[in-house]
Amino acid sequence: MASPPTSSRPASHWSDTPLARVLTPMQEFMHYAQAGGIALIAVTIIALLLANTGMHQQYESLLATYAGINLGLFEVKLSIHHWINDGLMAIFFLFIGLEIKREVLVGELARLRVAALPIIAAIGGAVVPAAIYAVLNRGGTGSSGWGIPMATDIAFALGCLALLGSRVPAALKIFLTAVAIVDDLIAVIVIAIFYTAELNLGALLVGIGLLLLLMAANRLGIRTLLVYLVVGVGVWLAFLASGIHATLAGVAVALTIPARFRIDGAAFRARAHALVEGFPVTTDATALMLTDEQQQQTVLELEDLCEHVQAPLQKLEHRLHGWITWCIMPIFALANAGVVVSLSTLHGPAIPIVLGVVFGLVLGKPIGLVGASWLAVRSGWVELPEGVTWGHMLGAGMLAGIGFTMSMFLATLGLPTPEAQTAAKLAILLASLIAGGGGMLILRRMPQPRTNDKKSQ
Repeated sequence: MASPPTSSRPASHWSDTPLARVLTPMQEFMHYAQAGGIALIAVTIIALLLANTGMHQQYESLLATYAGINLGLFEVKLSIHHWINDGLMAIFFLFIGLEIKREVLVGELARLRVAALPIIAAIGGAVVPAAIYAVLNRGGTGSSGWGIPMATDIAFALGCLALLGSRVPAALKIFLTAVAIVDDLIAVIVIAIFYTAELNLGALLVGIGLLLLLMAANRLGIRTLLVYLVVGVGVWLAFLASGIHATLAGVAVALTIPARFRIDGAAFRARAHALVEGFPVTTDATALMLTDEQQQQTVLELEDLCEHVQAPLQKLEHRLHGWITWCIMPIFALANAGVVVSLSTLHGPAIPIVLGVVFGLVLGKPIGLVGASWLAVRSGWVELPEGVTWGHMLGAGMLAGIGFTMSMFLATLGLPTPEAQTAAKLAILLASLIAGGGGMLILRRMPQPRTNDKKSQ
């Protein structure tokens, strides 16, 4: 009997190829919960080395290099540093906006009773650090930077929790995630209201008009992500020209992305099962998938089912996650964490900035977060999550003091001079190191959660 044509045999799975054997360890590392934080630390060290060695001039020159897009009558020309902070970070804020919308609709922030504690904790953890900074910098060069210590770097904070593994209750991880998302929402509001330049009303109206168009597309049932992303670029350009910080376009566009699915899980399972059961199978090896119309039709119907059971918001968030973790945030850190480490920069007007950032993140965050939570619990409005103690809350409050990338972003927006920004970034690095180390030390000393003890026995 003649052997079937080569094209009729199933192709080897990618995992069986020589290239997979090389890349699989790297893929496994990238799936570790703390891997994103480790990558950010590595990139930060590289940025500091570039800024404090003989590569300093080339590093600064590259970031100051201008690049642009020319579309005939329309041209956008920015420095590479601004492309990163205004362009790539708009994609980051698109991702943040998707997270916020999901959490408000179906996540930890969907039910007021459950959402109340992280919301109250986040507000306390934002107001107290900002107040400490504002008092220390009243009337000084850095007075406008009060928003810097309000931020929490969610990647680093959750990475630290992941390193602690089962020593931390699962409820604490959920709580800190919700706090960080509310924190991001507060940061968006602060940027929109307080860190917006002079407005170009015409460009702003164009941006609002495009957002209304996207909202209409959502209401009409248009689910093609390409439509939202293409119009979203127009929103970003309009916001860029308007004087509102362009990253806010990402959040605004995210809120217009459809979050509804067309079939629920039960219907998907029933219809997929019927299709798989009816999938025609032949023993004739020469009957190719490429030519069997019934097999092709079944596969296409399964693809449609998979498309309809997922909301566009869910698909976009999933697709962006890897790019945010492994591309956008490391590039941002590389461009913004490269500060010259020199005691000579920490004098005069820089000292209140450094003290405001360090005290705000290291002391203000845990005091505000734990204090606001204690008042809410004491008043009877809310209860602590199951298995979480006040010791756990203190540790989470310290981890929330890891401002890092978000604080650095706010420093570039809120401080008027490069010298002030450099001092703030050095303080952010120091404060994040203290807060992260202190939070992990506190949580490591906490007793193992009881549920885990039972499982281990």
